[in-house]
Amino acid sequence: MNDAATPAGGVPPDAAPATPRPRRRGVLVLLPLLGFSVLAVLFLLRLGSTEDPSLVPSPLVGRAAPPTVLAPLPGLDRGGAAVPGFDPAAFRGKVAVVNVWASWCAPCREEHPQLMTLGSDPRIVLAGINYKDRPGNALRFLGGFGNPFAAVGVDPDGRAGIEWGVYGVPETYVLGRDGTVRFKYVGPLDVAALSGPFADAVARAVAEPDPPSP
Repeated sequence: MNDAATPAGGVPPDAAPATPRPRRRGVLVLLPLLGFSVLAVLFLLRLGSTEDPSLVPSPLVGRAAPPTVLAPLPGLDRGGAAVPGFDPAAFRGKVAVVNVWASWCAPCREEHPQLMTLGSDPRIVLAGINYKDRPGNALRFLGGFGNPFAAVGVDPDGRAGIEWGVYGVPETYVLGRDGTVRFKYVGPLDVAALSGPFADAVARAVAEPDPPSP
């Protein structure tokens, strides 16, 4: 027989109501774990990707190169003649390879032998953009490793790098005879690059007909 003071539900009238579990605290605890799991999945997908990380898409590809005009590197010469500054208009009618580099950039030292090879290629004009560098350091860099460039412009504040969509040095662009950006390569050029997609882009640009006269 039930006690008269106890309601039909079997709970004494003075008993405290059950406290609901703190769901919000549990969700907050799980958020970091969820975030870590998402990052781990993205990392594994990137790790297993077959895409070449040097082939970063660029909005410039297929468009006219930025009309960036840069002053020359003071004191730089090639074959006894002063090396001019950077002006894409001067490359029209030629296939140009534009390399963004700096003396403080360790990968730029790694790729320099490949640039020396490119600089001797009669099919192209190799031009450089010296990115956020000190002129004296840049001059010593080329004096020590050799100057492969037919033109070098100085970009002390990185403004030209912004116009060209530079992620970080070194980066290399292939320009067709009509001044259109045909290809972008991110990272140091190596021997494989000179026989891979980069070399293919140069060959395609060389094979194209001359642009019509303006």
